[in-house]
Amino acid sequence: MEETLKTTEELPEVVYTPESQLRKPRQLLKSMWHDLMASRELAWRLFVRNISAMYRQTMLGYVWAFLPPVFTTLTFVFLNSQKIFSVGETDIPYPAYVMIGTLLWQGFADAMNSPLRMINQSKSFLAKINFPREALILAGIGEVLFNFAIRLILLFIVFFWYKISVPMTVFWAPLGILAMMALGLMFGVLLAPLGVLYQDIEKGLPLITGMWMFLTPVVYPPPTGWPASLLSSLNPVSPLLITTREMITTGNFTHLTGFIVIIGLTLTLLFIGWILYRLALPHLIERISA
Repeated sequence: MEETLKTTEELPEVVYTPESQLRKPRQLLKSMWHDLMASRELAWRLFVRNISAMYRQTMLGYVWAFLPPVFTTLTFVFLNSQKIFSVGETDIPYPAYVMIGTLLWQGFADAMNSPLRMINQSKSFLAKINFPREALILAGIGEVLFNFAIRLILLFIVFFWYKISVPMTVFWAPLGILAMMALGLMFGVLLAPLGVLYQDIEKGLPLITGMWMFLTPVVYPPPTGWPASLLSSLNPVSPLLITTREMITTGNFTHLTGFIVIIGLTLTLLFIGWILYRLALPHLIERISA
């Protein structure tokens, strides 16, 4: 760990004062940008360390990255084939439809869990070493992107097996994928300060994401009947997931307006969450280390 955090020795000493940083927004923004740039090397070291530790002591190794979407896809394909869970018609073969939705959802859920997970993993040295806290967020997002890139192999295999043609709009798919991860990160950053104080947040997130997935058109087409259509329209994940899946499969966008609106709201709230994260974390670290 000493080698991982050696870059923090060059950071200036931080002095906390009763005066709120919000009273000097220009200085706050400057320091946020400075810390973001200064955290890149440390974030990389944390990313490499965490990825190595994640798969080092496992028999299956990187296969664990494939198992969640594979088992989810097989489960719903079986339920649909037995008419236990009937989804109706889909634009592409149902296994490919479920695989795309599951991969996109997994990226969103991983990004939402990432900030709190990284903070909890780093509690032992957060109170002892001065380093840009943004490094934790960047390292966590690096892990999310890495795992998503591995899982894309499954998508290539499914598309090849079912001989699915890909529209030109697939080149826009990275924008949709990053938008879903940004939405998850936004929720994660906003929940992180509460999660540091109360372990209920960390324990409750898997329950929330599990229920949330069934309220999102991940394994079924967008609902048209009430009240399911109302829940889908109020769900911020729905337009991002639906539009991104359409970018990959049909090229016909049915929720483009919602897609654009949610991206704008996500970036705005993510920036606000970043500010709250910076302001709250020093006080939370002092409290948990007392």
